[in-house]
Amino acid sequence: MPPSRRDLLALANLPLAAQSRPQLGILVATTYTTGTLESRLDEAKAHGFECVQLGLSCAGLPDMPDEIPPHLPATFYAATKSRNLKFASIQALFNMAHPDPAHRQSGLHRLRVITEAFPNLPVHIATGTRNTQSMWRTHPDNQTPEAWSDMLATVREATRIAAATNSILAFEPEINNVADTARRSRRLLDEVASPHLKITLDPANLFPSGTLPKMKEILTEAFELLGKDMVLAHAKDLDHDGDAGHKAAGEGLLDYPLYLSLLRKHNYTGPLLLHGLTKAQVPTSLAFLKSKLTKPSA
Repeated sequence: MPPSRRDLLALANLPLAAQSRPQLGILVATTYTTGTLESRLDEAKAHGFECVQLGLSCAGLPDMPDEIPPHLPATFYAATKSRNLKFASIQALFNMAHPDPAHRQSGLHRLRVITEAFPNLPVHIATGTRNTQSMWRTHPDNQTPEAWSDMLATVREATRIAAATNSILAFEPEINNVADTARRSRRLLDEVASPHLKITLDPANLFPSGTLPKMKEILTEAFELLGKDMVLAHAKDLDHDGDAGHKAAGEGLLDYPLYLSLLRKHNYTGPLLLHGLTKAQVPTSLAFLKSKLTKPSA
């Protein structure tokens, strides 16, 4: 017999001890790319993480499946709980700005499947792009009113889906997506005006060409505009502007002392999730992050 929603909520999130820093975590599906769900979580635990973001690919399913076996959510919750890991979020990424309405509707259907299977949980999403080949590549039409309108309608419908299961959708300002800046992300939050829409902040994704010298200004503005709505934060790095960062945390140009001081200033103690790195890079990046977090605030 499938577990009830009450059973799932009882397993959902382990309370962590009171702390004044973010919870150190990782995107499991993109770093521990092989093995069973349990073996991947064992690796995350062995590295010393406190929380994880999971994807359905961790269980051998597509990232956005058309259906989820009834037993699987309880398996996810039990596997994290038994390892004393907080199940921080689940990913449900599809192209919300795709020019084909059928593509967007298919994504919304699969989002419903995920939120119904994992109620009351933060869900990591993205606003998408007019690029039909990859949702992580930019397109000239991303700045058009039509792209914004299609994306906005899709996000609004997504928040209605989320409301039915008390889920929180957390989108990421991303230079290659329609919501590519902190200002446009603030606009999206204000236009949708739903308590079920929040922010995943990854500072390595916020620098158009020629803006690295303005890093302090850009990061400070992002927190001023979005800090109150942030429920997830990412930790990776960048070695050039004009694209999203693709480096492991500590291996690039991001001003981590500034980033972490802004997290402290805004009293952020939620998940801080490493990604964009290989399994071999985890120990060094995690040690880097811990060393910066233990230093006094600027």
